[in-house]
Amino acid sequence: MARVAIAGAGLAGISAAAALAQAGHEAALLEARPAPGGRASSIALPGSGEIIDNCQHILLKCCVNLLDLYRRLGVEGLIEFHRKFFYVEPGGRTSVFGAGLLPAPLHFAGSFARLRFLTPAEKLEAARGLAALLGEAGRRKDLDSLPMQAWLEEKRQSRRVVERFWAPVLVSAINEELDRMAASHGFQVFRVAFFGAKDAYQMGVPRVPLGELCSAERLARIPGLEIRLRTRVTGIAFDEGGGVRAFLTESGPVEADAFICALPFPALRALLPEAVPDWDAFRHSPIAGIHLWFDRPITELPHAVLLDSPYQWLFNKREGRQVQLVVSAARFLLEWPRERILREAVEDLKRYFPAAARAELERAHVVREVRATFSAAPGLEAKRPRAETRWPNLFLAGEWTQTGWPSTMEGAVRSGYRAAEAVCRLLGESRRFVLPDIA
Repeated sequence: MARVAIAGAGLAGISAAAALAQAGHEAALLEARPAPGGRASSIALPGSGEIIDNCQHILLKCCVNLLDLYRRLGVEGLIEFHRKFFYVEPGGRTSVFGAGLLPAPLHFAGSFARLRFLTPAEKLEAARGLAALLGEAGRRKDLDSLPMQAWLEEKRQSRRVVERFWAPVLVSAINEELDRMAASHGFQVFRVAFFGAKDAYQMGVPRVPLGELCSAERLARIPGLEIRLRTRVTGIAFDEGGGVRAFLTESGPVEADAFICALPFPALRALLPEAVPDWDAFRHSPIAGIHLWFDRPITELPHAVLLDSPYQWLFNKREGRQVQLVVSAARFLLEWPRERILREAVEDLKRYFPAAARAELERAHVVREVRATFSAAPGLEAKRPRAETRWPNLFLAGEWTQTGWPSTMEGAVRSGYRAAEAVCRLLGESRRFVLPDIA
């Protein structure tokens, strides 16, 4: 049995700690905040104390490692999966997208043909683009350096098809604008989520606040896992042989046999600047969550893509009276005052849901996560670090490291599992925690 100290109790640190503890080791999970979960967390509203998520986090059934972590934590039953996606146009016309009777990869043929927000010619255009994507996936070598927007233009995808078909999926999945996004990530979303397996696209929404999925109480039930909250790692002590001896904290050093830094890249840069050769390649992309409480229901839909709207997704949180709008790559909202965001969001909802015009807004809360994810920019993939470092017993985790995925909860868990595998190799054990992609 070895002792492993892990800095950071986001999903990357939690997954590494859970895997190592359940493999028979001792895992000390150190978190600077008062609660684990990192960016996948909940907050208590001032005044009422009501618990809401900082922003709606979803998963797809293709997120096999995140689902594996939820099984380890015993919370897989708290995820509700949806088999249908709803697309709403201004005026309220709704299209439903979901798998039909045909086997993969033709399982969407029926609902795709019935989409009302694309003309027949536009559907043929999008279908040609999808065929080109499947034909080039795994074969074309320049996808990491090519913006997704440039690839779409190369395939003669019109602006309307891009805005109504490609962008709602990709901008939300990767949290980046198409002209700032490496085409390799766009390819992965469609290849894995839409063509990997018949149910891979199904969207999982937690039935409980995010904070309950990875709570400190739940983590403490795992034998061998110790979690220390409000414990910030302030430094790293090295031994004479070039390895790490301890993580330094305000309450004293934490010694171990192996160490994992599962920190966001700005925090690791401040702690250990020599860990990554080119820090400037890593930038952030923001997300905004707009929570709205009305005096009456405005929709019966569980969720919806709002076509032709800057407020891209709606999630129904409480029988249509409480909804959350989620805006990915939300740079334009960073400059807007709260009053403008709310005013324009409510006015925009009236274009899609007639009941919103008759409803009164009772209260609202705006969350702007400036550092929500890393920007999945062209050329970045080669600069993402591996779990192993030049220090033999120090390893890295975090969705920004080399995971094969963009900045997602699945990527975070994969990074934690990869770091745990690297620790096991150091200890002379051969273990596999990372589950392979379904495609």
